[in-house]
Amino acid sequence: EQLYGQGHERPEGDSCPICTQPIPLPTDQHSGFNTCCMKRICHGCDFAAAKRGMVDCPFCRTPEPDNNAAVLEMIQGRVAKKDPAAISLLGQKYFQGDLGLQKDVRKAVELYTEAAELGSIGALSNLGVAYHRGDGVQQDKEKSVEFSTKAAMQGHVESRFNVGCHDLHKGNHDRAVRHFQISAKMGHKISLDAIKKMLMAGVATKEQYTQA
Repeated sequence: EQLYGQGHERPEGDSCPICTQPIPLPTDQHSGFNTCCMKRICHGCDFAAAKRGMVDCPFCRTPEPDNNAAVLEMIQGRVAKKDPAAISLLGQKYFQGDLGLQKDVRKAVELYTEAAELGSIGALSNLGVAYHRGDGVQQDKEKSVEFSTKAAMQGHVESRFNVGCHDLHKGNHDRAVRHFQISAKMGHKISLDAIKKMLMAGVATKEQYTQA
């Protein structure tokens, strides 16, 4: 029950630090991530700042880096200070082979692990996905669920959905619906669609769908 009783609110990093409003999901489509301060700024606040003629970061006022080397230097500077968000972001860059870095999935997982130990919820989610797919580590579905569950209990919406999918594939329909209801109430449309599909398949009730 502790699993279902926690993580009903999205983490602080999912809200714009300027207007303090939760950023709609998926966050990547409604905001930009600023490496200078490791803050996700909603498009509305970005647009308002640009309208006022501001070209620097609207949150910390740092001039935006104009090339990949400068962006990487900015990230690595915060990594050196043990910033969990920066360590997790550097992991993503190694995973993608971005910013001129050679793609190194194993290195990415090492960085995710360090960031998760320092408190990054996003890194926990990334580890859940890595162990599920076997990216840079030996595939381990149970370990995947363990990391995803930790992230879900801290409000990570996609991780909550992933835990629900795990239960669904194991035939634990009631557990799956409960997870999908939590993530759907936090604005995750895919979770709501999943409950609808379960309703049509006869493994969820209309009441469970309307409650979401």
